[in-house]
Amino acid sequence: MPSFDEVLKEAGEFGRFQKRVFFLLCQTGITFSFLFASVVFLGLAPENYWCRIPGAAELSERCGWTLEEERNFTMLPLWLANESSSRECKRLDMAWDTSTSCANTLSLYGNRSAGSLPLTACHDNWVYEEPHSSVVSEYNLVCSNAWMLDLTQAILNLGFLAGAFTLGYAADRYGRILIYLLSCLGVGICGIIVAFAPNFTVFLIFRFLQGVFGKGTWMTCYVIVTEIVGSDQRILGIVIQIFFTLGIMILPGISYWVPNWQGIQLAISLPNFLFLLYYWAVPESPRWLLTRKKREKALKIMCDIAKHNGKYLSPHYSEITVSNEEVSNPSFLDLVRTTQMRRNTLILMYAWFTSALIYQGLVMRLGIVGGNLYLDFFISGAVELPAALLILVTIDRIGRRLPFAISNIVAGIACLITAFLPDDLPWFKTTVATLGRLGITMAFEIVYLVNTELYPTTLRNFGVSLCSSLCDLGGIIAPFLLFRLAAIWLELPLIIFSILAVVCGLLVLLLPETKGISLPETVEDVEQLS
Repeated sequence: MPSFDEVLKEAGEFGRFQKRVFFLLCQTGITFSFLFASVVFLGLAPENYWCRIPGAAELSERCGWTLEEERNFTMLPLWLANESSSRECKRLDMAWDTSTSCANTLSLYGNRSAGSLPLTACHDNWVYEEPHSSVVSEYNLVCSNAWMLDLTQAILNLGFLAGAFTLGYAADRYGRILIYLLSCLGVGICGIIVAFAPNFTVFLIFRFLQGVFGKGTWMTCYVIVTEIVGSDQRILGIVIQIFFTLGIMILPGISYWVPNWQGIQLAISLPNFLFLLYYWAVPESPRWLLTRKKREKALKIMCDIAKHNGKYLSPHYSEITVSNEEVSNPSFLDLVRTTQMRRNTLILMYAWFTSALIYQGLVMRLGIVGGNLYLDFFISGAVELPAALLILVTIDRIGRRLPFAISNIVAGIACLITAFLPDDLPWFKTTVATLGRLGITMAFEIVYLVNTELYPTTLRNFGVSLCSSLCDLGGIIAPFLLFRLAAIWLELPLIIFSILAVVCGLLVLLLPETKGISLPETVEDVEQLS
């Protein structure tokens, strides 16, 4: 009986059917990038806010003050006392007498000089000129609560981590398309609840769940695309990364035109409901069906693929061979039980961790430079497009392993050089740092492709999900590593990034080359890869 790859070649390895499915699933890359990077715009720091003094609201209402007038009266003592740092985080340690004459506001401060007025830290009762413009003003994530904004992104990454384990396992057991559709539904529902969360706790809970389901959509769509095309077309996984980059470039445009964070949250969440229409357009992975002993369903899908591609499966293909490997529920032990599988798993886990840590670290490092946030964010996304084009040009000519190693090493060297360049050459320093961003972006995109090619069908979704969970761990650690080390020496994070990247570049040389090789169906196939 013919193998699956032989039947796929007869039905068309990348015909009209696969192109349609590929284009539809690529849209997931755009919506996932919205979720991944949305905190930059959801958490915009408010420009003008201050801490309201007890009694100020009543007096302001009685006197008919505007918010600007109230702010001026509130902040005047701090300005006179030369409180230049964190003025918004302090207030007078006193309450205003609401019977004071509106025409004599200076009497509010008594006869004391500005320098002798008692001050205290503000813990609540902030006033914002635009109270619902961002998550920060909605939930008072300012001053001593500013760390809670970082918590929202850490919670999202924890959701990605949980989704990698739970939904990666579920996709291998219950099917790719079922988990994909359920995940799209989950992202949309949780996104709506996040937008209208009555308090910060509810916001965090459903942002975590949105991360869980978001990871399910991203990883499952990637695996489906990889499994329905031939070995020569598997670089299409890189093109999905281009759609991720397009999402990064579109996001600042959405945020610029939508006036508040709830609107942005809805705009990036609601499109996920459209993916539910894929129930009628995207079939289950026939490779997965074969591993679950469902030959008839797999053969029916293959006949549909051949029909849409303008081809015909001869009666010789009435049955497809399926591996004799016993299909069981996947576990971590399956990924490390044999020599080659263990080596692949450990190296890929380190590569995912390193790529995410350095990628997010470099993005945040460039983000602390002043300027137009929307334009700078758009440009930072555009920098990633050449990375995907370089991969598409080289990966089928040179192979996977060498570009994977070189991109990591280039990123490491660029980080090291940037750390020791003088500050009086800002253009050159930015250029070298951008080269590091380009290199780590290439590494990040290649690891997706290599990861899917180094696991058998029975373990592929679980293996990719488990290894990529280290990516989420890197995302959680990145902001803390960057800012804590930068407090010691601004360039110290770059030294750490450099070491991690170069080590990763050397380790990936130990992986087998998968250029032009059929996807492994069993663990034995993986062990035979040289």
